[in-house]
Amino acid sequence: MTESRPRGTSIAHIGIAVRALDELLPFYRDVLGLPDVPLDDADGASIAGLAAGESLVELLEAKTDDSPIARFVNKRGPGIHHICFAVDDLDATLEKCRTVGIRLIDETPRIGAEGKRIAFLHPSATGGVLIELSEY
Repeated sequence: MTESRPRGTSIAHIGIAVRALDELLPFYRDVLGLPDVPLDDADGASIAGLAAGESLVELLEAKTDDSPIARFVNKRGPGIHHICFAVDDLDATLEKCRTVGIRLIDETPRIGAEGKRIAFLHPSATGGVLIELSEY
């Protein structure tokens, strides 16, 4: 049995809140040439995934008026919703966050759109940016 090497932290994806997927998907897919990556919908959002090198761009359209994406778009308009960093050990990273006083939205990991364990950090503790942490 071989032991896996730590990969280090990397950008897994950038979540972009949009009013309508069909309005922006052609730009990312057809103009920029980013290939589609099938993703399941999650957290009340329809998600279009696009490969951007080793990272993804997730276009997020609200499916319901009370979803997190709908609230974001209604308050701030379309734009970058969050940045997701992949980490080697999500539980250890969350513990480090707790130790230094980073406010967590998700106290314990949950399953995200890609079937991976995820947790969100509150933007008030991360310079105004909603951060999602995910395991590789």
